[in-house]
Amino acid sequence: MSGCVFCGIVAGEVPAFTVTDEPDGVAFLDTRPVFKGHVLVVPRTHLVTIADLPAETLPGYFRLVRRIAVAVQSGLGSGGTFVAMNNTVSQSVPHLHTHVVPRTKGDGLRGFFWPRTRYADDDEAKGFAERISAALA
Repeated sequence: MSGCVFCGIVAGEVPAFTVTDEPDGVAFLDTRPVFKGHVLVVPRTHLVTIADLPAETLPGYFRLVRRIAVAVQSGLGSGGTFVAMNNTVSQSVPHLHTHVVPRTKGDGLRGFFWPRTRYADDDEAKGFAERISAALA
C-alpha cells in the first residue's frame, strides 16, 4: 500500500535491519525498541488488524512469530520474550504487526508501560539483527 512504511520495508524500498524475509512474513528490528533486539513481524500483504488476516494464513504467520520468539531468546540469551499485538488503538503503524520483545528478570517492564530505547548506531542494530537471524530454527 502506498505510503505504508511496513509495506515499504517488505518491498525493500525502506531500509530496515531485517531478521528474516520469508513467504509468511518479514521480521525486522523496531527502530524504537522497548529493549534492544525488539523485533516486529509483519505479513507481506497490507492488512491493518488481526481480523483482516485470512484464516488460511494464520498458521504460517504465527509459526513465524513463534520462530522469532525462540530466536530472540536463544540468539540474545534473554530470559524470555514478550509477544504482543495492538489492533487499531495504540497501533502506531496501520499495518498488522506483532512485537517480539526480549525480556530478562528485573528488566523494569511493568504492565503496558513500554519505555523506549535506541541503538547506539547502525552497526549495533545490525549486530542484534544478525544474532537473532543466526538463531532462527
